Amino acid sequence: MRTTEVMRAVVVRTPGGPEALDLETLPRPVPGPRQLRVRVHASALNRTDMLQRAGGYVLPPDAASPLLGVEVAGVVEAVGEAVREWVPGQRVFGLVNGGGYAEACLMEEGMAVPIPEGWSFVEAAATPEAYCTAHESLLELGGLREGQSVLVHAGGSGIGTACIQVARAVGARVFFTVGSEEKHRRCLGLGAEAGVVRTQADFAAAVLEWTHGRGVDVIEDFVGGAALERNLRALCFGGSLLLVGLLDGLRGDADLKQVVLRRLQIKGMALRPLSLDEKVAVTKRFRERWLPELVAGRVRPVIDSTFPLERVRDAHRHMESNASFGKIILEL
Repeated sequence: MRTTEVMRAVVVRTPGGPEALDLETLPRPVPGPRQLRVRVHASALNRTDMLQRAGGYVLPPDAASPLLGVEVAGVVEAVGEAVREWVPGQRVFGLVNGGGYAEACLMEEGMAVPIPEGWSFVEAAATPEAYCTAHESLLELGGLREGQSVLVHAGGSGIGTACIQVARAVGARVFFTVGSEEKHRRCLGLGAEAGVVRTQADFAAAVLEWTHGRGVDVIEDFVGGAALERNLRALCFGGSLLLVGLLDGLRGDADLKQVVLRRLQIKGMALRPLSLDEKVAVTKRFRERWLPELVAGRVRPVIDSTFPLERVRDAHRHMESNASFGKIILEL
């Protein structure tokens, strides 16, 4: 098999910790009629990668690849027979249905976004999951608008840093929780108004103090069950709790009478299980609403660190340490 027909890729033969990640040589994928094959130059880590590696994540039925990685940036190297908008040689970034931890992966044509002039592959790879999630959760599900308020948990995460900037861009007051004093300082630098280190204070009490007893309109939560009761307590009348992660518990106790009497809403969201048409629509909204803001520098991807593909185990260990601020990127 010629070298142009194969690629290096990260595989997981037996689920486990970072040591389960190995580099192997695999056949390069062949694009379908409406797919691009992208020569990957950068791929971002996400928490679902950790779950998939450990065997705790069930792939959606439309997964293009069982390999890890859901957002990449690179150069188009081949296109399917029905593709008209893209040609080999163009620089693109976007969400993919798996396969991002490899030298080449498939991308649906409707999910591809041109890399802006002057952007690096690392900047581009750090953008789509964070900003698509922030827009879809805060604005589409949460209805966040100017003059309202939001609490962003895990404010120093890749998605958290995007949520802070998206909320500020629409004119909302932004509060946050983080895991360290350094992350607290950096979230304030992104435009947030106030926050707490979660091990040092009760965030619900802090929110009620900041809002003079009212509570916030929206909460962006990655924690799950462990924070459920406090999240509901921190919401205002008619407020929305947006569950976009379940890092600390699939179940939680709460006084449901408060949900009824205060007209609270609990909504969940994940991008990966969406249908292809829905993902294309998500990409279109991102491209129209946030790509101009990103190009103008009014919001930006926050990058913690980069690792060569050969050090993918170290990259996973770094994410699992919770020491990162922003996105962790693999460079190929």
